Amino acid sequence: MTIDRRNFLKVSASGAALAAVASTPVLGACTSTASKGKIAEANKTRLKLSFQEGTAPGDNLHQKFDFMEELGVVGYEPGGFGLKDQVKEIQDALKGRNIQISAICAGFRGFILSTEESVRQECIDSMKEIIEAAGALQSVGVIIVPAFNAQKPVLPHTRETRDFLCEQFNILGDFAKQHNTTVILEPLMRGEAFYLRQIADAASICRDINNDGVRCMGDFWHMTHEETSDMGAILSGGAYLQHMHIASRKRRVMPGEDGDADNYVDGFKALKMINYDKFVSYECGLAGEDRGATIRASVDLLREQWEKA
Repeated sequence: MTIDRRNFLKVSASGAALAAVASTPVLGACTSTASKGKIAEANKTRLKLSFQEGTAPGDNLHQKFDFMEELGVVGYEPGGFGLKDQVKEIQDALKGRNIQISAICAGFRGFILSTEESVRQECIDSMKEIIEAAGALQSVGVIIVPAFNAQKPVLPHTRETRDFLCEQFNILGDFAKQHNTTVILEPLMRGEAFYLRQIADAASICRDINNDGVRCMGDFWHMTHEETSDMGAILSGGAYLQHMHIASRKRRVMPGEDGDADNYVDGFKALKMINYDKFVSYECGLAGEDRGATIRASVDLLREQWEKA
């Protein structure tokens, strides 16, 4: 049988183009009236900013929360270490305020991908302790990283390890559901953690586990180094996206302190497209000398970019 290579390439290209259109419902649907209505509705999604516990100025929670309320920041992200002993203090400080607990930032001991059973058990036990506190504080979830680069000895990066990870997080997810919260997988840049680097990887684990108590998150700092597109990364997380971190793009300081590099519009567009109703939380340092003024300028920048998105 003789094949005309030129005609073959033409037919193949046409077929590939049709397949691409058929397999891209989001882009195709954008031209429909119904989809335009959904986009208009998504554009009403509110930007819910959150600060980690070390972000706002103040000598105590009341002073920090006063500053946050002045700026309209509605989320607070405490660390998980020792959280069980702080629950009442935080609950009392939140009374009468328009501030909620967003996520709980890690704080667990051990790590889930250790080759040593005792280290894995330490991770599970400490995570359960934090999850209980998170539930009491009505938090959206507890952030966890499967293994940092410095944590060894570690299970090999294989399919069997992934299956094991799914089993362990399914158990933690069930426990989280009992306390009306979630466990949140965080992808990190390769310089910090080898196992999860992209939102799509974390979301696929959530999909395979199929447990409402297991979700994932994104972090604009890590996304800068690992993702090819803010929009594509966030859309890949979709309904599994439970939390977001944000920082400047170059030095991991306040958004805006790295000038024009600090552009989050495409990511914000994607958050609007998925009707994201959770928090975007500051996880960053600060370069400016005036903490209050730098934070105010940063918050203004993010709100301006959210409106542009």
